[in-house]
Amino acid sequence: MELSRYTGVGQFGPAYETMLRRDAHAPGSMDRVLVERMVRLCQETADYLYAQHTPTELAYAPGSRPALEAHVADAVGDSGCEDERITGIARFCSRLGQRAPQDLDSMVLGGTEEEIIRRGSDWCTDVARVACALYQVAAHPCRLVFLADTEQAYSGHAIIEVHRRGVWGAVDSSTAVVYRRADGVSATTWELMNDRDLVESHGPAAYTSPGQFRAAAVSNYFVWESGAYDYTVSGANDYYRSILKMADKGWPGGLRWLHGEDEASGR
Repeated sequence: MELSRYTGVGQFGPAYETMLRRDAHAPGSMDRVLVERMVRLCQETADYLYAQHTPTELAYAPGSRPALEAHVADAVGDSGCEDERITGIARFCSRLGQRAPQDLDSMVLGGTEEEIIRRGSDWCTDVARVACALYQVAAHPCRLVFLADTEQAYSGHAIIEVHRRGVWGAVDSSTAVVYRRADGVSATTWELMNDRDLVESHGPAAYTSPGQFRAAAVSNYFVWESGAYDYTVSGANDYYRSILKMADKGWPGGLRWLHGEDEASGR
C-alpha cells in the first residue's frame, strides 16, 4: 500500500512533531531515523502492518553479536518455554534503568545496544531498541512501537511488539509488562488501542495508560543491519533538560506544553 501519508514524525500531530524534531538523540542517529520511518497504526494501515510490514524471517547470524547473545542467555536461563523467554528478556531490559545516571549532566542517550546495556538507561526509546535487538538475537521477530497520548503534553512512550506463534504481541520493555488478552493470547497494540479495559487490566505495574494508546506508530529495526546505522551518543539537550526539570518538580500548575509546541496545532 502507499504509506507516504502515514509515515514520519508528523503522525501524532504538530505538537508532537515539534517535540520529536527536538529529540535529544544526535541528528542522523539511528534513533532519529527510527522515528522518521515510523508508520502510523490506524484503521487504514492495520491490516498491512500486521500482515506484511515487518518480515518474520530473521537474518541474524549467530556469533555476530556475542555480547548480546550472552545477555540473552542470562535473561532466559535454561527456560525452554517461549512465554518465559519473552518475559525474561523484558525483565532484563526493565532493569537497565536501575544503573542509569540520574543527573542531567551525566545522562547519555543512544549508542549501540552493547553500550546502552553497559551504562544502563531509563530512556524508553533506548530500552526498547535494546529489547528489539535481544529478541531478534533470541530468534523472535520484533519491532518498535511509538505511543502518544495526543491529548496530553509530553505523553509519548516507546514499547515493542514481539512475534510468536503467528501473532504480534505488545511488550513494554521499560516495565516488563507483557500485554495479553483475557484468554492469555498476546495482545497487539491495535487491540490495546481499541480496548481501554484491556489496557487497564494489566494493573498498576503498567506504565502506559489507555490515553497513551490514542496514537501509535510502528518502526522496523533489524539488529543484523547494524553496519548501516549511526550509533552516535549524545547528552540531554536544553529542550529536554527543561522538560525533565519540570517533571522532577511534579509539574506545578499541571502538565502542559512548555515551549509553544501546541501553538502550531491551534490549541
